[in-house]
Amino acid sequence: MGDETDVLVIGGGPAGLAAAIAVRKQGFDVIVADGAEPPIDKACGEGLMPDTLAALRGLGIEVDECEGYPFRGIRFLGHGTEVEANFPTGQGIGVRRPVLHQKLVEQACAAGVSFRWKTSITGLHPNGVVVGRKVLGARWIVGADGIRSRVRRWAGLEPHTLGEPRYAFRRHYCVKPWSDCMELYWGESAQAYVTPVGRHQVCIVLMSRDPTVRFPSIETHFPRLAKHLAQAASAGTERGAVTLTRRFERVYCGRVVLIGDASGTVDAITGEGLRLNFDQAKALADALKAGDLGRYQAAHRRLARRPRFMGHLMLMLDRHPELRARAMRAMAANPEVFARLLAIHVGATSPRHLATTGTLLGWRFVAT
Repeated sequence: MGDETDVLVIGGGPAGLAAAIAVRKQGFDVIVADGAEPPIDKACGEGLMPDTLAALRGLGIEVDECEGYPFRGIRFLGHGTEVEANFPTGQGIGVRRPVLHQKLVEQACAAGVSFRWKTSITGLHPNGVVVGRKVLGARWIVGADGIRSRVRRWAGLEPHTLGEPRYAFRRHYCVKPWSDCMELYWGESAQAYVTPVGRHQVCIVLMSRDPTVRFPSIETHFPRLAKHLAQAASAGTERGAVTLTRRFERVYCGRVVLIGDASGTVDAITGEGLRLNFDQAKALADALKAGDLGRYQAAHRRLARRPRFMGHLMLMLDRHPELRARAMRAMAANPEVFARLLAIHVGATSPRHLATTGTLLGWRFVAT
């Protein structure tokens, strides 16, 4: 492998691999460097929405049902009621994170991306980056090294607006899925995401502002969910992560550009982090092809609007139990409102539809 490349991607997670694939398709030589080696796991909900699957297909990746478990829509449960809706088109698939990561690695290899696994980048250099005592030359440097990005700090892009951190913990259970929906249980101070990921396995993620809300407390916070897990054995180890909403004024400086969690985040309650990463990858590849990272900056801001809006809406429900209870009752009494919100969430409607849905939901609140 040579000592220079057109594009060096620092970080071999889904965002970095998606960027590498998209940029390679534009004809650039690409190297991905990461201190770990595949397959890389991470605490996440493991549910791929229809729009996420479409973004993956744009990268040349198909996820087959046999690699996970399909689900037809979303169900909210809480305050003694529940409401559900099907996706307006297509279906989602629950798939284990290492499986998805391996598919991205294989597609990147097939596209001609080069890798330097178990390689630590220690700093930027006028001609590229520092690897140990050597310099790896690169025309463009892509920081895809996560929420605590060192690349972001090295490039002077650190100032940001910071949302309140929340804590997420993931565990798998050996149990036959009891629903063909991804379920979101609303507790008084926490949420539990349940995603079927196999014929005999579900993924559960607990999210809260309180780091003490862990799996031993499921029966206290989510008694209905606890009944489904009464005889289920846990599989694998518990993983944790911090989730928050974070926005940066700029996502590039000179020839250094950020993508994925390094470039800003939406709270994991949206379930849209991966889709956003994959769309960013295409926008970045187009901008590099044009030699204009300003185009990426504009696209990055535009792509984040919908998930940030939905994240703001769901976090508002998290913070205000009385509002959440009224919203649940209104949507249960008028399921078309929830169906409209789900369509907005997966990008199947226009901004005008968003405005009319907000008006409709407002009237339902008045009536309940």
